[in-house]
Amino acid sequence: MTAQRRVVAEVLDGEHVHLTADEVHARAVIKLPEISRATVYNTLGELVSLGEVLEVSTDRRAKRYDPNAHRPHHHLVCAQCGAIRDVHPAGDPLADLPAGERFGFVVSAVEVTYRGVCPNCAAA
Repeated sequence: MTAQRRVVAEVLDGEHVHLTADEVHARAVIKLPEISRATVYNTLGELVSLGEVLEVSTDRRAKRYDPNAHRPHHHLVCAQCGAIRDVHPAGDPLADLPAGERFGFVVSAVEVTYRGVCPNCAAA
């Protein structure tokens, strides 16, 4: 593992981490000042291709990168500030899709996004 890849992985480490590529770069530069924006973008692309990181698009804002790629989960998104939290509801979301509503598709994945207002925005 290169120093650049290690730094990007360290920046993405943690729970409920959903950073944009620019946020990853800003944090990576603190740890490795010579890391370029292009290297961060390329590394994120490689990590997504390898299945180590998820690319998350919850709205028209920048894509975010989620290191929680190995445990199926959904996202809870604040409609005001854009904060994202991973949620792990019980049950199988695919079971909620009746066979008649699959239109012959062989469904391989489900992405669920819950939208609302986070406690910080609700208090403001």
